[in-house]
Amino acid sequence: MGMSVNTNVGAMTALQALNSTSKGLATVQSRINSGLNVSSTKDDSSAFSIAQNLRSDLGGLKAVTSSLQRAKSVTDVAVSGAEQISDVVNQMKTLAKQSSDDGISADSRTAYNKDFTALRDQITTIVNSANFNGTNLLKTGGGTVSALQSLTNTAATATDTYAPDALTVANAELDLPATETLSAGSGTGVLGQNSQIDTAAKAKQMVDTLDTMTASLAGKLSDLGSAARKIDNQITFTSKLSDTIESGIGNLVDADLAKESAKLQALQVKQQLGVQALSIANQAPQTITSLFRS
Repeated sequence: MGMSVNTNVGAMTALQALNSTSKGLATVQSRINSGLNVSSTKDDSSAFSIAQNLRSDLGGLKAVTSSLQRAKSVTDVAVSGAEQISDVVNQMKTLAKQSSDDGISADSRTAYNKDFTALRDQITTIVNSANFNGTNLLKTGGGTVSALQSLTNTAATATDTYAPDALTVANAELDLPATETLSAGSGTGVLGQNSQIDTAAKAKQMVDTLDTMTASLAGKLSDLGSAARKIDNQITFTSKLSDTIESGIGNLVDADLAKESAKLQALQVKQQLGVQALSIANQAPQTITSLFRS
């Protein structure tokens, strides 16, 4: 090709190479600044779309964790209260057996009855105190616990309204009724807020009543303990699942900063060389003037 001052092919080629290098440098700098290899759908539509869906799941799991932790707090308070009530009932049973002895004095039975009624009232105090954020699983009417346990939609069909996968913890109803219901015989009545062991007959019936209550309390303790373990296990699983999803997002979109650092060094050198090449190419037309010197 002939020499021309109108068209500088060398400069155009050098400029295209320099523009390409500058574009690559901008991309690398963006990756270093953001830490992301895919920060926009323009970078990689498929990877970006998958990452966005996973981020949505990650946000949902945060809601699940928050819900489970709330349920754990309520249930743990109820478990602590129920265990304390179980200890109190055992102490009451010992006092009832002591008071059922026909050979003890009236003063001794009065002393046992005072201790018994103090423990009886303590049960009511424990039940009323087992409250967390407005929910009391030990008090009748104190509410139940419902919490998200996964992101699964349990709706029967895809067109049905979203139905979250949830767990529930029923109310144990451990509060004492206002009055004691005594049976005519073996004491199958219910421990009430007015129960006493001030006579041998009442004490004997109370032993049977507390035996029945102990069996019922054991079942409710088992239910609460099982619910607490389930919530703890689900929290642990949700945490591990969140970590796995977050790691998966990183594998899709995170930049390898060591590799990007190496690219940055290479592109900076190329940019410097490109500027020099363009400068040389721009000076080429000046050599034409030497042809016209006399």
